[in-house]
Amino acid sequence: MSDPQSSSNNAAEGIAQAARRAFEASQLVDVSERNVALNAIRQVLEQHKDEVLAANKKDMDAANELLSQGKLSGSLVSRLDLSRPGKYEAMLQGITDVASLPAPTGIVTFAKELGPGLDLHRVTCPIGVLLVIFEARPEVVVNIAALAIKSGNAAILKGGKESTQTATLLSSLIARALDTTSIPPTFIQSVATRSEISSLLAQDRYIDLVMPRGGNELVRSIQNSTRIPVMGHADGICAVYLDASADADKAVRITVESKTDYMAACNAAETLLVHESLLSTVWPKVAKALMQANVSLRCDGPTLDAIHTIPEASQKCTASTPSDYTTEFLGPTIAVKAVKSVQEAIQHINSHSSHHTDSIVTEDESSMSAWCRGLDSANVYVNASTRFADGTRYGLGTEVGISTGKTHARGPVGLDGLVIYKYMMRSKAERGSLIADHEKNGGSYTHKDIKRGQPPF
Repeated sequence: MSDPQSSSNNAAEGIAQAARRAFEASQLVDVSERNVALNAIRQVLEQHKDEVLAANKKDMDAANELLSQGKLSGSLVSRLDLSRPGKYEAMLQGITDVASLPAPTGIVTFAKELGPGLDLHRVTCPIGVLLVIFEARPEVVVNIAALAIKSGNAAILKGGKESTQTATLLSSLIARALDTTSIPPTFIQSVATRSEISSLLAQDRYIDLVMPRGGNELVRSIQNSTRIPVMGHADGICAVYLDASADADKAVRITVESKTDYMAACNAAETLLVHESLLSTVWPKVAKALMQANVSLRCDGPTLDAIHTIPEASQKCTASTPSDYTTEFLGPTIAVKAVKSVQEAIQHINSHSSHHTDSIVTEDESSMSAWCRGLDSANVYVNASTRFADGTRYGLGTEVGISTGKTHARGPVGLDGLVIYKYMMRSKAERGSLIADHEKNGGSYTHKDIKRGQPPF
């Protein structure tokens, strides 16, 4: 009798090897062919829209059944729906946007003459093979495929079981499109089962980077299960801080949109900090606007006392607990706390947030400066909604995800976050170059900066 685990390991190794071979083969294909492939994918997805939405409806029907049983969250079901007005078209537009961006590879970022006839260039290049694991959001298949192809990286994709029908069809359509181009069809692959993931996480010989896109539990599990480097974020605990000089209208507009525009998003506000000088002025206006938007407030003592006369407060406001300030609610709840200064707000966020996206509402230049310099977050805003933290809104075309790490890439990860670099050295010396030429018998290095221009090869 065959061992199921052994079969899964063999299948995973085959997938990873195929991705590695596709990646290596693609490096000798002209960069212009990447856009040819992207255009082919868009055409195929346009032609098969009805099919994709039919598959998505099957996923949605199954998800809504689980939601009614309390086995799935409403936020996850919301992320799954590809039929929301404009969502499919936005997915297709993302392909076009990525295609229109300059290729991130082959860019010289450092160039020096080490000595006469010996030049060194640092040139951007793809990372290699990506393993991207995500929950719900079937459009992520297309977003990541577009970014991977444009940046020259092969990708293996695994969506949540909730999006299996949609993700599987999207992946097969992408492979069908690639089969008509110079990019190998195995450049983008997908897997469907959890056992394949655990086996793929062991393929550090072939896979270069794991990118989880989902909740805390998913990310932590992956980080603890692989030797492959992992890039991503676990939580989206984002904050808005209303500084002493905050304009009331800005405070209401920015806070309400940051919280309510799309509450299931990782860049939705989960914490609101209020300068104590605003407790009787701006804060009640913001609180009333939030409650009118059906948001429940979990307030500390000072912020709760300041709004007890508002009629809705008895139903919409409760006392907060310490854990509320480290919770990603992903729904109509926000934790509120009064602070004495911008420095205290910064300290609170640095200690309690997930270092994702945080915004200050202020008219004071010194507060703006302190905020932007002192806050240890990937996205730091002044007088702007936290919902701007997005690859498409940043002009990156789309994004693989948002990274809160501090190595390689941070914030929305677009094309530039999917490249690394290599050093290319070329000697034009008549007899070639040895270190002895520069380190012995009076030799030396010149270390002269030279024009970056085009790569040497």
